[in-house]
Amino acid sequence: MIRKLLMEKVHHVIDEYTSRSQSDYQSDKVRRKKESCRQRHADIVKVDATGRVQRITHQRDGVQSILYDVHYKYLIKQGALLYLEEEVENRSAVFFKDKIYEDGEIRIQRDESVEGEDDGPHEEEDRVSYRYDRLSAVQYAERWWNSYNPAYKKFENDCTNYISQCLHAGDAPMRGYPTKGKGWWMRNQSWSYSWTVANSLRWYIPNSTVGLRGILVDDPNDLKLGDVICYDFEGDGRFDHTTIVTGKDAAGEPLVNAHTFNSRMRYWKYEDSTAYTPNMKYRFFTIVDDG
Repeated sequence: MIRKLLMEKVHHVIDEYTSRSQSDYQSDKVRRKKESCRQRHADIVKVDATGRVQRITHQRDGVQSILYDVHYKYLIKQGALLYLEEEVENRSAVFFKDKIYEDGEIRIQRDESVEGEDDGPHEEEDRVSYRYDRLSAVQYAERWWNSYNPAYKKFENDCTNYISQCLHAGDAPMRGYPTKGKGWWMRNQSWSYSWTVANSLRWYIPNSTVGLRGILVDDPNDLKLGDVICYDFEGDGRFDHTTIVTGKDAAGEPLVNAHTFNSRMRYWKYEDSTAYTPNMKYRFFTIVDDG
């Protein structure tokens, strides 16, 4: 019964996405996603979704709390370009007397990881010269966008850990072990702040002078596949999220992959995200190497 009712709600959302009438919009997320597409001269032509119940918790008086995921696939047409965007919504709901109540997407939380400051580049570390293999970084991002490589530790806020793995798959060398505030690394069940914390990686990339490093650019269209975007949801100077560029839309704007709320080929502005605010700020980094 619970699964049936949840999927009825999911199919209602699918109808909202494909409806041409604004009067049918019931979800703020649907409205914002469709408006974002309209501004890009793009259309959502087809939506598919599958749901999976993660946990049911039985409470008093027959009330049940439900945590479930919905994997959406959006076929988007933009001019002559057709591409598939995917995302996994993490949702919670309350079930009572054969009805679903309080159903909603779980909001992206700010990264509250404990962090420190990197104390600058360290020339004496392990291999620091490299050529960034953008194709391998993107292939890794595609392989693991909705799963977790068992060779690495998984975090509740996993976005920056995932991006670090992608960069390392592109041959960016680790350095700084075993000091957490030094370099960029994960080894022996330990890791640097810059490997796992969005705000630390945001500051590490442009300030590093050896190994992994990047240049801040003003225009997202200047980014290449395998480059990085950092997000400050509240616009208060503390960065909360990190994505990797895995594609370009018809206008040359980035499409990105991410973890925590897993997504692939998502339009970079995140205007349909639960974390979006009008104050959101972005930083665009193109990765440089020794090639």
